[in-house]
Amino acid sequence: MDHLVTCVPNFSEGRNRTTVHALIRAVQSVPGVMLLDWTMDPDHHRSVLTFVGEPDAAADAAFRAIRVATRLIDIRKHRGVHPRIGATDVVPFVPAKGVTAHDCVRLARRLGERVGRQLEIPVFLYEQAAAGPDRAPLESVRRGGLEGLARRMRSDRRWRPDFGPATLHRTAGAVVIGARPPLIAFNVNLQSGDLEVSRSIARTIRESNGGMSHVKAIGVELSSRGMVQVAMNLTDYRVTPVHAVFEAVQALASLHGVAVADSEIVGLVPQAALVDAAADALRLESFDRSLILEKKIESALEASQGSVTIARHQPARDLRALSVGQLLDAIAAATPSPAGASVSALVASCAVSLGIMGARLSRRRGETARLASIAERLGRLAQADGVAYGEYLEASRLPASDSRRPARLAQALHRATQIPLQIAELTGRAGKWLYIGRQHVKQRVQADSTVGIILCLAAAEASLHIAGENIKHQINRMFIGQIEAAMRRTAICLEELRRLCYTPPPDRSVIKEKSAQARPEKAQKRREWKSRSSITTLKRPSRSPRRSSQVKGFSGN
Repeated sequence: MDHLVTCVPNFSEGRNRTTVHALIRAVQSVPGVMLLDWTMDPDHHRSVLTFVGEPDAAADAAFRAIRVATRLIDIRKHRGVHPRIGATDVVPFVPAKGVTAHDCVRLARRLGERVGRQLEIPVFLYEQAAAGPDRAPLESVRRGGLEGLARRMRSDRRWRPDFGPATLHRTAGAVVIGARPPLIAFNVNLQSGDLEVSRSIARTIRESNGGMSHVKAIGVELSSRGMVQVAMNLTDYRVTPVHAVFEAVQALASLHGVAVADSEIVGLVPQAALVDAAADALRLESFDRSLILEKKIESALEASQGSVTIARHQPARDLRALSVGQLLDAIAAATPSPAGASVSALVASCAVSLGIMGARLSRRRGETARLASIAERLGRLAQADGVAYGEYLEASRLPASDSRRPARLAQALHRATQIPLQIAELTGRAGKWLYIGRQHVKQRVQADSTVGIILCLAAAEASLHIAGENIKHQINRMFIGQIEAAMRRTAICLEELRRLCYTPPPDRSVIKEKSAQARPEKAQKRREWKSRSSITTLKRPSRSPRRSSQVKGFSGN
């Protein structure tokens, strides 16, 4: 099979095993479709199937499963903690092999039209298949639950479904179908029954509230286990890895006096995500993934079978593991990566490190942890920029006659634009934290904090410049709209930071000089007065004891 697509449908049934098995049989009834995994959860009252197959076969398997869910699941009787809008809640297609995001969009549209026409269920397209940015996020469609969606469908013409009737199906509700990159469904369970604790943590870490990039989170109750859960979707583990999210949840839980019970991954997970987590937990220095035994065996087997592999773009080195000299050599090398965005992220990391120094000297642990988390994320973004550039190179090398080339280029360029934009957003946020922290650090390091703020502004401006240059080559209008809106928001935040904390003090000598030039007679009188005062002082020696010539409070830092 040269062309494969993965489908991960979510159904609003997690307690009736007979119904879930009927969904599985529907998928397996299609020749050439392979079921990779399935899960069911009674608290979420939800089941997730993961299968792979050639595009047409995968779409047919998804339709058969939706048809079974429509017959067996009554959404009116559903009581679970997970948000949902239908018996079949969401059906995403994900590129697996030899297909592009554009191929998955076409597949989603074809399935949506069939579901709307044959099953008479309203269909909303989301993520990369969405008609516009307002309906692209899944949470936008789910907002207010089934009742909220029904109200919008009745009162707002913009919320007419993409396919199917303009009213909800009596028992099946509605369904969301789309195309997206791989994501990781990651949940952290807390040793507490306090739902507000998990909701507070979710509000803090999710991206929509200014938290961690590419993280969606909600707090839910697990009544069957007597605990609460922070349920998350990580939409790009390469930017925000699993272990960083876990550590953030653990740190926030400790502030509430709550311990982490365990964590779980729902569905499948890319191997690289777990390798990164293991390398971080073991603090492996300059870990090389090619040293993994299974990868070595796979490479050897490919070589023995005569496979020819051309490395068109070398994987980016871990910039954080290089010495200063090595880093400068890597930047100065005759290669296009690491380049502007990576350097901006590294400069921002240095700026944040100045803030960490001040927080540690002032013994402000909470501020230290917050800034350390930002520095870690900036380091990963510096690394991700090199990876994104490699993906863009691969896409640009496709033949002009290849029908996949435009979509692949647009997708790769979107990621190469998103990363510098994320660097700018995160750096601007870091600058504000440095400004807040500067008021509390020891006086001798306040100047260093100011340097950090200035560097943050410079790095953020540089990253915005890179994003602006990259967007000029984008042809996907939806991507352009999303990036330009985010750039405007970031530019406003940077201007606020600039006004807030970097207004250069006036040069007193220049003011005096200008004043003297404007009123020379006044300057002459001042000089005469000073001359007479100094003579008088010399004639009347002071009776007070001599003071040390050292300036009180001087710091050489």
